[in-house]
Amino acid sequence: MKVLIVGSGGREHALAWKLDRSPAVEQLHAAPGNPGIAALGECHPVRAEDGEGLLSLCRELGVDLVVVGPEAPLVVGLVDTLRRGGVAAFGPTLAAARIEGSKTFAKDVLEAAAVPTARRLSVARPPCVVKADGLAAGKGVFVCHTQGELDAALRAAARLGGDMLIEELLEGEEVSLFAITDGTRALPLAPAQDFKRVGDGDTGPNTGGMGSYSPVPGLREPEAEELLETVHRPVLSELARRGTPFSGLLYAGLMLTADGPQVLEFNCRFGDPETQSILPRIESDLLPLLWGAATGNLDGEVVLGDEAAVTVVLAGGDYPESSDSGTPIEGVEDAQATGALVFHAGTARQGGQLVTNGGRVLDVTATGEDVAAARATAYQAVSRISFAGMRLRHDIALAAAEGHVRS
Repeated sequence: MKVLIVGSGGREHALAWKLDRSPAVEQLHAAPGNPGIAALGECHPVRAEDGEGLLSLCRELGVDLVVVGPEAPLVVGLVDTLRRGGVAAFGPTLAAARIEGSKTFAKDVLEAAAVPTARRLSVARPPCVVKADGLAAGKGVFVCHTQGELDAALRAAARLGGDMLIEELLEGEEVSLFAITDGTRALPLAPAQDFKRVGDGDTGPNTGGMGSYSPVPGLREPEAEELLETVHRPVLSELARRGTPFSGLLYAGLMLTADGPQVLEFNCRFGDPETQSILPRIESDLLPLLWGAATGNLDGEVVLGDEAAVTVVLAGGDYPESSDSGTPIEGVEDAQATGALVFHAGTARQGGQLVTNGGRVLDVTATGEDVAAARATAYQAVSRISFAGMRLRHDIALAAAEGHVRS
C-alpha cells in the first residue's frame, strides 16, 4: 500500500515511524514532511492546506491512503477534497471537523449528547476558563484564577479574533484519550497526559505541548473503555444524528474531577505530543486500523505493550511567543544512540547541517519498564542534544515517576 502523510511536525514523524514498520506499506510519502520523515520515505513540497495540490500528488504517485496529521487542513475540508477525487483519507470531513474548529459547536454537541462537561458561564468572573472559539495551535485556552489573569485572557482571546467561550474552571487530573473510529465503531488508544504550560511546575503561558507520557496511573484498558462509552460514543452518535458522521481520530481532553470525568475539549486528529508517547506503546499494526476507519470498515483491535513512554519537547528559546529558524542543532545521533527516538517537530536542512525551523523543534521519546525508567532514558538522550537557546521542561512525568498524582 502507498501511504501519504500530510504535515511536517513531530506527530507526523511519529506516524511515519509507526507506519514504516507495517509490512503492508510499500511506499511512504509525506507532504511537506521534514528531515526526520525524509529518512523513512519521500517528502514532497506541497502545503498541508493545498487540497487540489495534494489530490494531484496522490494521482501522480498512485497513493492508496492519505493520513492527515494537523487540524488546519481538516477544518478547511481536505478530506472532502480527497474523497471527492477518489482517494481514501484518514480524518473527518469539514462538517465533522467542526468538533475542533469551533468550541461553541463542540459544546452544543456535548450538551445534546448529555456528556459531562464544564458549564458555560454567561458572565466572565474568576475563577474561569476563557477559550477562543476557533483554532489557535493549542494557545487559545486561558485559565484564569484572578481578575488580572482574566483581563489578560480576554485581551489575548480578542486578538485571536472570532467568538470566545467562558466556562467554569474544573479541578482534577487532566488526561487525553484518543479513539480511532469509522463513525460507528470506536477503538481506544492508550491514555496519555501532556504538559501544556511552557515552564516547570506548570508555569508560564500555554503551548502546543512541552511533553507527555503514557500510561497514566489508574487508567488502564478497562478504564479507557469506560471513558469511551461515557464520552466518545455518545458524541459519535450525536454527530451522526446531525448528518455529520465522524471518522478518523476523535481526541477527548478530559478532566478527572471528584464528580467524575468531564470533557474539556475535543480535537479531530492525533494530539501532539501525546502521539509520540502513545505510538511506541502500540504493538499491533496501525495501518489496517487507519485504513478501516478511512474506508468505513474498522476491524481488529489495538494491542498495547506493557512498557511506558515519556516524551520531552525541545523548543526554541522564545517559544511560544515566536519560532526559531536557522540555528544549528547538534547531537541528534548521539541521543538516538541511547535507545531513544528523536522525532523532528520543527527542523530543516541547510546544506548538510540540521537547523531549527519552528517553535517546537525536536521531540525526544524513550520507553522503559515503567514511567521512571522511560523518563530517565528520555532525559539522558535530551542531554546529548544542543542548540542555542534550547528550551525544555525538566519535570515531564516527574510526579508519575515518583508515584504521585499530578495536580
